[in-house]
Parts: sequence; structure tokens; C-alpha cells
Amino acid sequence: MTTYPFSAVLGMDDMRLALLLNAVSPAIGGVLVRGEKGTAKSTAVRALAALLPPVDRVAGCRFACDPAAPDPSCPDGPHPDAPAAERRPARLVELPVGAAEDRVVGSLDLEKALGEGVRAFEPGLLAAAHRGVLYVDEVNLLHDHLVDLLLDAAAMGRCHVEREGVSVSHASRFLLVGTMNPEEGELRPQLLDRFGLTVEVGASRDPAVRVEVVRRRLAADADPAGFAARWADADAQVARRVAAARQRLERVLLPDAALRRIAEVCAAFDVDGMRADIVTARTALAHAAWQGRDVVTVEDVRVAARLALPHRRRRDPFDTPGLDEKRLDEALDRAGDDDPDDPGGPGGPGDGPSGGPDGPDPSGGPDGPGPSGGPGGPGVLPDDDGSGGTPPAGRDEPGPGRGDAAGGDGSDRGEPDSGDPAQGRYDDNRAGPADGGPVDGGGSGSTGSADGRPGAGGQAVAVPRQGLKARLFTAPGIGDGVPGRRSRARTGRGRTTGARVPAGRAGALHLPATLRAAAPHQSARGRVAGPLRLRPDDVREAVREGREGNLVLFVVDASGSMGARARMAAVKGAVLALLTDAYQRRDKVAVVAFRGAAAQTLLPATSSVLAASTRLAELPTGGRTPLAEGLLAAADLLRVERLRDPRRRPLVLVVTDGRATAGERPLDRSARAAAVLAATGVPCVVVDCESGPVRLGLARRLAAQLGADHHRLDEVATAPLTDLAAATAVAKNRSVA
Repeated sequence: MTTYPFSAVLGMDDMRLALLLNAVSPAIGGVLVRGEKGTAKSTAVRALAALLPPVDRVAGCRFACDPAAPDPSCPDGPHPDAPAAERRPARLVELPVGAAEDRVVGSLDLEKALGEGVRAFEPGLLAAAHRGVLYVDEVNLLHDHLVDLLLDAAAMGRCHVEREGVSVSHASRFLLVGTMNPEEGELRPQLLDRFGLTVEVGASRDPAVRVEVVRRRLAADADPAGFAARWADADAQVARRVAAARQRLERVLLPDAALRRIAEVCAAFDVDGMRADIVTARTALAHAAWQGRDVVTVEDVRVAARLALPHRRRRDPFDTPGLDEKRLDEALDRAGDDDPDDPGGPGGPGDGPSGGPDGPDPSGGPDGPGPSGGPGGPGVLPDDDGSGGTPPAGRDEPGPGRGDAAGGDGSDRGEPDSGDPAQGRYDDNRAGPADGGPVDGGGSGSTGSADGRPGAGGQAVAVPRQGLKARLFTAPGIGDGVPGRRSRARTGRGRTTGARVPAGRAGALHLPATLRAAAPHQSARGRVAGPLRLRPDDVREAVREGREGNLVLFVVDASGSMGARARMAAVKGAVLALLTDAYQRRDKVAVVAFRGAAAQTLLPATSSVLAASTRLAELPTGGRTPLAEGLLAAADLLRVERLRDPRRRPLVLVVTDGRATAGERPLDRSARAAAVLAATGVPCVVVDCESGPVRLGLARRLAAQLGADHHRLDEVATAPLTDLAAATAVAKNRSVA
């Protein structure tokens, strides 16, 4: 199969530079590429392997040991002092999202263990990726325990396997590359931190660039071999430059002045821990080697910080990666002011016009000369920093908001509130405070507010109040869903609760149950003394109980009766606390809102709480209350998701005051709709938003119709006890005064 040439990937300068710097120095820790779908993320990663130098390995070694320095603890060893060597291209190993843990790290070969009575280790993907590239597409959809295994191996350079009586350790050094679409959800901040670099990619909005991208793609599809041949010289030039940079890397110096700049920048951006400083230093060294310099300069530090720090600034799931380059320049200037004789600044040793190890770089960057025109191909101008070119005037730069992760243009705005919250009067026939726009407490559209802040692309993101903690809601019974942290479930991780006959390939071995299954047949198998005689049908696998992630469906009443500024702020605060809880428990979320005469699915099932919070910030209110339509829309969404993801159990949270005012006989229609939703068997929770001295109890009646638990709004999300104690003390002091 012919791979699309790396040099033919147009634009995406930061992505290509980050990949190449990791190719020069895999110790950087890999690359996380974030961006909208269809932006050549996978294409560029798959093309990178062709640029890496070939690998010499010990002949026949399944773990690709280097003949010059074989791994002394290699499971296929010990190797002789002068082993036979064989050369092969650097591998690109792709990790499927649904891979099992034993496929990733390896496992005991049960067939040999039971059939031949020997312990044999079957290598996994981490062994296959040694000294190559390990690529994880949609890494944010990978199960957490698999991501932990990958990142631990990437950090330590070894894979340790302790399972089924096997203890194996082998070298596993690879270039880890992950790609993800933020619309599908975010990685946890601590996992983001384990990736060395991160880049945001987006499709260009320049028609000329888009035309050239399509032209190249069609040409590659029509004649893959011919297209690759036209770009072979450009790829070969980049490959030579990578090899030369690897050799130069050991000679590159990191002056104290450059190290102070790195420390100043990391401190200025308030990153956690010291990994940011280390990764930035490694990246600066690699960039200097890539540029053909022997000393790290301020420009190397700047480029390194721009790639290594954005994702380390996240503090919660509502933060988006990003870096204020003005603050970056100010931090670099402050560090430079402390040392005016800084040899690592512009014009210092090694900072010449060479641009690369072989003299002036004819491509202006990693692309090489494009066959169809100027440096790097049409639409790209040469750049002095080796980043592959800068877009011409008028071209949009890719940024964190290029993909519409949250959707909605926020352009529909309405009139001020017509109700009187002080007296509890609301008119369902009139628009709320933002008929078609936000209300309060969760963001204020595109301009932001005290409770919202700009997210991706400058959109408002509703942010939970600091310290607000959500009540835990769980699905009853024991499920069989994907690993998470909400409801009880039979999963591959957790405490062992029993054993069973494996349906296919055995998972975790349950040794006592296997021995018990084999014991009654020892006489028939001719055993008189010695070890037990086992057969494959004796194998029993462990049944483990842990926690699963659920689909949490929010059905939110956005009608005029909810339009009071104080009430809607409380509703949004509670829902945001529940969203944060869903993020921490590895759930998917979906949002259905109903107002006026219909219900609308604001957000289909997704792992992105950032997208959900953005939709919540833009949630309009006003109009009548079509409660029946909201419940039916929820039932329809659950039906679709049950077909799409049958293992994930849903949990429905209906946030309403229970009123129904739209259509004929609205209360009767809502009762029938509640019966339809209850017939699905999905557990529901009704969050009662009714307030004031006079309460109709409609939400409690709805809960009875759904067979759901009923909770008041103030019971759903509460402040910590310390806040409650502080508020009590303040009230007491006021009463004394």
C-alpha cells in the first residue's frame, strides 16, 4: 500500500514541526494532535514513519533489540555478544480503540501453557512499536487504563507485564502520537500532561489552499505510485535532515541563560510540576538540532514553549488548551533582562542564516520543494524557523476554535425579561429574559459574563461555581458496560467476584477455578502423581466487578416558567456541577431542551463536557412548556443510542418544575409521554426546580409517573461543608451585630 507523502501535506505547519522534532528526539514524549475531522491528522502521522531511519535489530528477536546494545533482560535473550543483525524500516504500529489490555502489553500464551506445559510470553503492540512509531487515533476514546499503560511505557521506555503468573520486562521506546477530535471529548488533564507536545489543527479557510489540497488528494487517489514518486525527492531531503539532526543533537548545548528562559516561561504560565520545564528543554534542543545550530537560542525556546505548554495550562474540563503569545514574549523578555550578555539570544553562537545542517534549506521548512511550484507547494511561504512555511496574507490560521466543537452561532438574541421574579409571576406565553439567547449564571453568549468564559473559537462556556459538588446518581443493578466510575458493572478491572467459562479468548485467568475444573478429571486423564493435567476446556476467566461509565441524558425545561434570572442561574449551576461529575466519572452526556412548542436535541451523546457546557451557555428560555415533547424526544434519543452503543447504560435527569402548558390537554399528554419513557426501563431522576412559598407538586407527580427518584434542586448540587460553616458564621455575626 502506497502511503501519502509527508511533504505533500499542505499547511499544518505546527503539526508537521512537532512530529519532526519528536522524530529527531523521541525523548520529548510524543505529540497530541487536536483538531476537527478531515484535517489530514492521520495522513501526516502515517507518512512520518517513512522519514525515520531504518532500524537494525538482532535477527529473529521479536522485541527489535539493537545489535549494538541488546537489552540484557529481553525475553528472547540473552543475545550473544556479536549477534547477527537484520535491517528493516521503522514501523508504524496502530493501536485500535477497542484493543484489549493483553493485546497492548502482551500476555501468557495459554495454548502453549496448557498444551506444552511451558510458560511462553506473547508480545503485544508495545513490543511491536519498539524503536518505531505508536499511533493512537481518537486517543480520547481509548479506555483510561490502556492510556495509562501507553503513557507509562512512553515515559519509562520499558513495558512491565505482571499477569497470569508471567513477569516480563522488555524495552519499549517509541514515538507516541495521538490524534483526537475535541468534539468527542477531552483527555483528562493529567493524561494530557504526559504528552510532550500538543498542536491544534484546522482546515484553511483560504480557497486557494483548499483547492490545492483537493487537487493533491485526487492526484494521489488516481495514481498513488506516480504521486509518491513526484514527492520522493522532497521526502528524501526531509529524511536526510532528520538523520543529520539526530546526529547533531548530542552536540547541542543548552546554556544557563536559555535554561533560565525556560524556567521563567513555565513559571509565568503557572504550569504544574516540572515536566513542562523538562519537555520544553528537550524540545528546544531538538529544534536547535533541526535548525543546524549547536547552541539553543531564544527562538528555540519560544518555539518549544509554544508547542509544549498550551495543554499544561488546563485546570478543569471547561478549560481549552491555548497559549497567550504576548505573555510568552513578556516572559522571555524578563528572562533576557536578567542576563543582557545572554549568548543564547538572537545573533548568538550558531544562530546563522544556514537554516539547516546542509546549508540553506531550499524548502524553507520540512516540506521540501513542492513539485507543483514554490517552496512547500502552493499557498505556503518559506519561513526562517523551519516550521514549514507561513500562510499568505488573508489565510486563516488553524486554532483551537476551528472545529465547531460546541455548535451554535449564538446569533439569536431576544428581549429583556418580562416576568417578575420577586413576586414569582411568569407568563408562559411571553419570552423569557433571553428568548433565543442566554439568561444568566452560565455564560452570556459570545460576550461572556461573570459565570461564563470564552471557550474554543471565542464561544461562551458555562462554568460551574467554584466548590459546587454534585450529588452522585447511579443506575441500579450491575451492568456490563465500558469502564468508568459511576455505576456498578462487570468490567475487566476491579475486584474479582467469580469465575466463568470464557466465550472466546480468555481474559484474566482465574487460577483456583481452573484448578477446580480440572481436578475431578485427573483419574480419567491417567494422572497418578506429579502436576495436574490441564486441558484448554479447564480454563476459567475471572469475573470482576468495578464501575462503568453511563450515558447521562439531561432533559432541561427552558420554558418561560424557568426564565426567572435567579432560578435559571440555579438550574445552570446544578447542571454544570452534574456535567463536571459526569466528566470525572467517564460518562457520555447528551442534552435535550424543550420550550415553546417543541423539544430540541441540543447535544447528541458525546464525551465532550466542554461542548455540553457551551450549549448550556447558549441555552435560550421563554415560551410555553412542551413537557410531553421533551419526554418523547428523550425516549427517541435513548432508542438511537441503544442501537449505537448497547453496552452503555443510560441515566435520565429531567430538570423541570413539572408544568405542562403547550398543546391540547398538556398534562394528560405529558402523562402519556412519561409512560412511554418509563416503558424503556431507563432509570430516571426528576430534579424539581419549583420554588416559592406555594408549590403545586407537579414535578413530584411527574416522578411518580416515570417511576423516578425525586430531588429538589437545592439537593442536587451543594457547596462543601466548609462553605456552609463559613456562611453560618457570617449569619451569626450579623445577628449579633
